[in-house]
Amino acid sequence: MSSLPRRVKSEAKALTSEDDELPSFLNSSSESEEEEEEWEPKSKIAKRPRLPKKNEAKTKKVAAPRSAVARKKVKKAAIKEEMDVSLPIAPAEVNKMQLLEPKEEDVGTKPKTLNQKPEVPKKMEINSFQGKKVKSLENDEEPSTSVPVAGNQVKHEKSEEDFAFDEPPFKKIKSTTCPEGKPVKNLGGNKVKEEFEMNWDIVQALSEITNVEPWVCANLIRLFQEENTIPFIARYRKELINNLEADALREVQQTLEELRTVAKKTHTMIQKLKKEGKLSGCLLTALLNCRTLEELDHVSAPYKTGSKGTKAQRAKQLGLEPAALSLLQNPMELNLFSYIRPNTKGLSTIQEVEAGVQHILADIFAKDKDTLDFIRKLCQQRYICIQSALAKVSSKSGNEKDIDKFQLYHEFSCNIKNIQHHQILAINRGENLKILTVKVNIPDGVKNEFCWWCVNERWRPKQFLKPELMRILRNSVEDAYKRLIYPLLCREFRSKLTSDAEKESVMMFGRNLRQLLLTSPVRGRTLMGVDPGYKHGCKLAIISPTSQILHTDVVYLHSGQGFREAEKIKRLLLQYNCSTVVIGNGTACRETEAYFADLIMKKYFAPLDVVYCIVSEAGASIYSVSPEASKEMPDLDPNLRSAVSIARRVQDPLAELVKIEPKHIGVGMYQHDVSQTLLKATLDSVVEECVSFVGVDINICSEILLRHIAGLNANRAKNIIEWREKNGPFINREQLKEVKGLGPKSFQQCAGFIRFNQEYIKTFCSSKKAELGSHALLTKAGTQGKKKSKPTPCASRQPNPLDQTCIHPESYSIAMRFLSFIGGNANDIGKSDMQQKVNAVIQKEGLEGTAKKLNTTVHTLQLIIDGLTQPEGFDIRTDFDKPDFKRSIVCFEDLSVGAVLTGKVENATPFGVFVDIGVGKAGLIPVRNITEAKLSKVKKRRSLGLGPGERVEVKVLNVDIPRLRITLDLIRVL
Repeated sequence: MSSLPRRVKSEAKALTSEDDELPSFLNSSSESEEEEEEWEPKSKIAKRPRLPKKNEAKTKKVAAPRSAVARKKVKKAAIKEEMDVSLPIAPAEVNKMQLLEPKEEDVGTKPKTLNQKPEVPKKMEINSFQGKKVKSLENDEEPSTSVPVAGNQVKHEKSEEDFAFDEPPFKKIKSTTCPEGKPVKNLGGNKVKEEFEMNWDIVQALSEITNVEPWVCANLIRLFQEENTIPFIARYRKELINNLEADALREVQQTLEELRTVAKKTHTMIQKLKKEGKLSGCLLTALLNCRTLEELDHVSAPYKTGSKGTKAQRAKQLGLEPAALSLLQNPMELNLFSYIRPNTKGLSTIQEVEAGVQHILADIFAKDKDTLDFIRKLCQQRYICIQSALAKVSSKSGNEKDIDKFQLYHEFSCNIKNIQHHQILAINRGENLKILTVKVNIPDGVKNEFCWWCVNERWRPKQFLKPELMRILRNSVEDAYKRLIYPLLCREFRSKLTSDAEKESVMMFGRNLRQLLLTSPVRGRTLMGVDPGYKHGCKLAIISPTSQILHTDVVYLHSGQGFREAEKIKRLLLQYNCSTVVIGNGTACRETEAYFADLIMKKYFAPLDVVYCIVSEAGASIYSVSPEASKEMPDLDPNLRSAVSIARRVQDPLAELVKIEPKHIGVGMYQHDVSQTLLKATLDSVVEECVSFVGVDINICSEILLRHIAGLNANRAKNIIEWREKNGPFINREQLKEVKGLGPKSFQQCAGFIRFNQEYIKTFCSSKKAELGSHALLTKAGTQGKKKSKPTPCASRQPNPLDQTCIHPESYSIAMRFLSFIGGNANDIGKSDMQQKVNAVIQKEGLEGTAKKLNTTVHTLQLIIDGLTQPEGFDIRTDFDKPDFKRSIVCFEDLSVGAVLTGKVENATPFGVFVDIGVGKAGLIPVRNITEAKLSKVKKRRSLGLGPGERVEVKVLNVDIPRLRITLDLIRVL
């Protein structure tokens, strides 16, 4: 403890230098001095590696060199720890286990200790994101953490709890800027170790690109490195990510991948150039400064094998580089005539020598970081526009229909700061089809100012220049701008605009897909699915409220037999007591809808009050011939399978739509023009997020649904189903650890999203006990022997009521303490009594006060309260819209300007929202007509825009019959 005064002193230093932490963290001498001062005791402590085993006063001090201890013991303790990672553990024992906890499992236990005392500024260890908990003496000695600790004690504890495990020592930072007790804003410092080091800091670069605070970016890099999934981070690590939503996490993850790709490609290029002997100090610096693939391409292009070399390289080969450098450094002694070689091509005349020098200078200017930074900054302040025009070739030979599609862009010009994402994608598509020509227009003023700055400031010669040499310098600057810098800027602008537009398109697809997947299910109804068709008839499928196929058939409604087939439909509806018809929106949809609407209006199906709805059948035909469909419905014709799929899409949209590859669902914009890798990764992530947040009942869900749970994959899902078939239903979450291939990390990621129906499990367990009892009477000795060697699941496992909630097993101990704190019982979860008890305590103590007493974070406590108070069988999808059921129909020709209609949002894009108003063609509400005042205040929404499935009231503004276009105005969201 002798080092304590020094430690306190160094804390004060860390606090004063917090503001300038980021810019200087790479080369600050003051920091390195502080590091040495703070970490002086390390050598002494290292001699006592066994102390962490005991709960002594110096526990924390010993924990500093944990890497030495832990690495030796991890193997021995691995099996025990893997079992213990997410079990509820008595607080008194936490310290013993977790000092030896393996690195990858540490995340699972973080929220219990983070943010314990909001009002106390605290410091934080480098690996805080990994959830390492080095408990204090006070916590070790007191099993109950619900007793509040005095503020000064906490401050004293926190001052010592800041060791960087498995890392070199770094400067510590006080989080005075984090009033909520959030993780310290360790501004890029924490030096997140990257495989490939660059001249820029990855945390800072990530923060600048995504506009997310640096401390959050640092935490996210750690969390992603440890293979945490987005649903898990978004729900159970809120305090580490400042409560970011899944979309923002995805954006950070994608940007991180892009930056790592640049770093990896840069280092590959460096190795290659080093091998070829082309690597100079300047080139190495230029390569390590690259932040984008465009910059890397620009710097490395001249050195690629196979290229005939740039003009500058050819001039250097002729020996003109000293002349070029002399012109800048020592022009008084430069004599260009001495370089003339009459018999050498490129050096035969003074003009050729001047041209060679000019090319070398232009190359130097175009590769210089300061010069490029200046021109980029200049462009940000000026009006740069992107222009598109009709290509001359296409206007003669192109398809007129295609050319008309791009009518808006035949004479188009827009500032690159204001251009919309969909406009960029449209221009790019037109250019690819050779219908449009596109150029970036940088005004001459930029060139003039840039040339003046280069000649008079950046590249001003150190001595007086003769007029002829001054002319060469000016020409070099102009040549550099025109031949090298301007094309680079155009590529950068186009690439940035395209990249942003693609990302927005993919994000929009993801948002639409989420809204579609979370459409509220229609439970408890028998449904008739209709896949419309002309020649081959309409396929029917009747399914029960539990998704069982009751009947399939084919009827020919549009070949003159409509009246006769009506009798068959009526008989089926009455036989199965089915009053809801679901019609697919494909071929013959309008005619089939008119047919049913007509029969309903005539009350043909009486006494049944039949309603119908239209549902998207996108992807149904692809699914009907897939291996999954063949396995699920082996005896059905593929055409009838699509009718079953259409009906199930209304009954449980999520369970049905996950069977289809997301890109076939068709709620995107320019989806075929964007990076397919990015699209697939994002959409798969959205599906995983939706399935995880809704949750699945482990004992009844399908293998396909299980695959999409966070932390699981096809193989693990298959193993879970096999275990279930072999051993019977799962009794509690702990049993998941017995499944082959499901290790501690997978368990940690998936456990919170898997549910257990308590009624079903109680029934199963009571029947098992009865069986065991009768069996024991018959053969006492034999069964006892068997019980010892192989206990049955129900004998060794007990149902846990918390398994039906969204509470993670890592927080069970806190949940139980909270229950005893409010005087509740775990068997009352979801009942009104529980709600009243929770409300009474929260009103009295407040959320923060209660969290403090329980020694946990507000976010974790809120999650526990939600889990305990949500009614049994709670489904987050109930907040979303159900399908729009109808009894009548409107025709396109019946529409008139000013008519007010209700409809359902079909697709959302950056330029507007398409609404199905039941006339066969979706109308468009332009984005300018969607204002905040018109949107529902009650419903929580992620963005200003509307999403698929929402019901809206609209007014018809314009009907263009020849082009089949309807323009709408939004009145309100229903």
